[in-house]
Amino acid sequence: MSVPSVDPHRRDPAQVASTDTYRPEDRVWVFRGGEWRAGIVEVASRDAATVTYRPSSSRGTGVDTITARFVQPRSEIDPMLDKKIVLPQSRTA
Repeated sequence: MSVPSVDPHRRDPAQVASTDTYRPEDRVWVFRGGEWRAGIVEVASRDAATVTYRPSSSRGTGVDTITARFVQPRSEIDPMLDKKIVLPQSRTA
């Protein structure tokens, strides 16, 4: 995946989308721990977005609420984060 190289503290505020432009399940990049990490929006408001993201290269995830400066859209697929688990339908007798 092509990880952003921009420092979130140096982003032009005029170029930063408000967090209320994001919708649940939008793919995003999240800046945490000094790195951009793949994430998924859970919920967003005018002031912040709550995202699930991969804090490392492992399968684990974290959840955090972040402001607009620290999130940006992601078009690439993250195979560990973006796949959905499809459960078999239960059978009734």
